[in-house]
Amino acid sequence: MSGVCDTCGLPKDLCVCESIAKERQRVVVKVEKRKFKKNYTVIEGIDDKEINIKDLIRTLKNKLACGGTIKGGKIELQGNHKNKVKPILVQIGFAPETIDVE
Repeated sequence: MSGVCDTCGLPKDLCVCESIAKERQRVVVKVEKRKFKKNYTVIEGIDDKEINIKDLIRTLKNKLACGGTIKGGKIELQGNHKNKVKPILVQIGFAPETIDVE
């Protein structure tokens, strides 16, 4: 047995806390220009206490074939991927109406 979730009280393999948290998050996707005119796609508004942000960035980096990191609770991806990120986030389980692309 893998244990019981502290939040919902269900067994860990049946826990729905992360899927509920994904639907409530207000996510903002934007592109920033940085040093040497490089573009970075910044995804902010994801609460790392409710969602496993390391698994999320791993999935984004694999699907977009780019590098990236987590800084200050924000996901930073190398390159301009603002039009590609929203469909991937929706596929992962985020609600489309809660994702703002700037």
